[in-house]
Amino acid sequence: MQQPRLSIAELDRLLCAEFPQAFNTQSGLRIKEVWHGGARVERAFDGASLRPGGTISGPTIMMLADVTIYIAILATIGWVPLAVTTNLSVNFLRKPGPGALVAECRLVKVGKRLAVGEIAIRSVGQEDMVAHAVSTYSIPSRSADGDIIPSN
Repeated sequence: MQQPRLSIAELDRLLCAEFPQAFNTQSGLRIKEVWHGGARVERAFDGASLRPGGTISGPTIMMLADVTIYIAILATIGWVPLAVTTNLSVNFLRKPGPGALVAECRLVKVGKRLAVGEIAIRSVGQEDMVAHAVSTYSIPSRSADGDIIPSN
């Protein structure tokens, strides 16, 4: 089995430097595990993420899904910060109560220009999914020496 191209420590360092607004000590995001083809990310509970009815908001769940596939892709192909979401589809399955969430992404396909993955999101310590997402990312082209080739 292939090893991830980036470790948790490397991803933490690079993401904090490149995206300080999203990856910082107050964000509540923590990379739990990475492997070639996947990642597991936890989001600590934050009362500000609750919506009326005492459930975690949809945008919070969607953000966790998007972050988790992004981390899975970077762990698998290496540092390509210009990879971007082209599609994110989320099925909300049950209301998560106030508490931490954990998302696990399994990459279904990683090509030269696109990566597709599915993400299962659960309340920490629970078996049943609260949401299931499928996402596609666009991966920028690279030259032979690894530089990003601008798209036309």
